[in-house]
Formats: sequence, C-alpha cells, structure tokens
Amino acid sequence: MKATIKSLFLVVLSTFSGAIYALKSDTSQPINVHSGSQSLDIEKNIVTFSDNVLITQGSIKINAAKVVIIRQEGKKEKIEAMGSPVIFEQTLDDGKRVEGRANQISYDLGAEFLTLTGRAELKQLDSFIQAEKITYSVKKQQLNATSSNKSRVKTVLMPTQFQEKKSQEKKK
Repeated sequence: MKATIKSLFLVVLSTFSGAIYALKSDTSQPINVHSGSQSLDIEKNIVTFSDNVLITQGSIKINAAKVVIIRQEGKKEKIEAMGSPVIFEQTLDDGKRVEGRANQISYDLGAEFLTLTGRAELKQLDSFIQAEKITYSVKKQQLNATSSNKSRVKTVLMPTQFQEKKSQEKKK
C-alpha cells in the first residue's frame, strides 16, 4: 500500500515539471513541496497540498494556499493552485525572470493550457499584463487577456526591452 501511494505521488509530481517553461535544466531538478498538510485520495487520483504551500524546482517557485493535482485515467494531470494570490516565479533560458500572480492558476498538462483567474498578472522586467483572466496556450504560443465590464485589461510594454531583444536576435 505504501509503495502504491509513493509511486502515484511521484508520477503525479514528476509531470509537474513540464507545467511551466523555465530553464531547460529546471525539468531535471528535484521537485520540492513544503506544506502544512497533504492528502492523497488513491481512488480519485487526487493529491492535495494545503496550508502555505511552497513548490520549488530549479528556478521555479510557486507559493499558494492550496495546490490540487488531479490525474485522470489515460490523461495527463491537471494542476489547480489557489490563494490570495498564488504567486509564481521562474527564470527563462535567456536569464530573464517572469513573475505571475492570480487568485487561481490552473494548468492542464495534456492540453498544455495555462489559466490565471482573478486579478491575474504576468510580468517580465518592466513590461506586464493585468486582467481578470489570462489564458496561454503553450502549444499555439497564444495569450488572451480579458476583464469584465467593471475593469479593463492593462498592458505596459517597455520599448527599450523590445529593442534589446531585437539586437540580441540579430547577433545570433
């Protein structure tokens, strides 16, 4: 029984490494989960971490009140992180930091689809997007940001950062 629980737990967590693009070396790093409590429902294939959850893997860092990982038969996992807010940070291959925050972050590993909901924000250097909801298709490399009638999507782009990126691409 303990071996089954441990195996399921390791399978679920090992797939988490592909959830967010970061340094290529991050995916080979160990996944560390710290929480006040955790539970495993073997029958439903659900692992729940609660009470000030901190997940790290290489340069990836996620803070949340609660993280639920669901494995559906024959499908890849779905990860739900909840908090006020959930905060994640990562370093990209180019060395730049990306930060995100939202009240809820969901990632469907099978569809490679990320959703940030509730006061969502993505930030890289001084550029950022704020919206009620931000979705990102990893496969299609498409981002969509939406807000309700009461608020609007806010985007700040720093032209100097785009110029730096273009000059670096020309050097390659």
